[in-house]
Amino acid sequence: MIEEYRATGRRKTAVAQVRLMLGKGKIEVNEKPLKNYFGVGAFINQVESPLADTNSLGKYDIIIKVNGGGDVGQAGAIRHGIARALIKADGSLKDPLKEKAHLTRDDRMKERKKYGRAGARKRFQFSKR
Repeated sequence: MIEEYRATGRRKTAVAQVRLMLGKGKIEVNEKPLKNYFGVGAFINQVESPLADTNSLGKYDIIIKVNGGGDVGQAGAIRHGIARALIKADGSLKDPLKEKAHLTRDDRMKERKKYGRAGARKRFQFSKR
């Protein structure tokens, strides 16, 4: 049986389910190659940063399912999930990943709209008469 490490990464409203297994370095996001899914180099670099910082870039095949949020949130969620999966695979990687802030979950998300308000906090115009 192939040894597989699973982890969940989150950022804002995006959630990424990461499966990490020994391999040749193939990364697949929602059944598409990483380069096709994100197109922009900055997002690809962000996704690969936990692997690059731990010298694991060609060691693991990674299959990712991600939903919710936009491109930035999804890239951050994938990065978080990969970092958590790497710790499950090799516990000695925790310190370098923590030092580079790959394990910090960015929980900022849009505040919901409240009733009687124009938005989350903005009020409707007040009329005295």
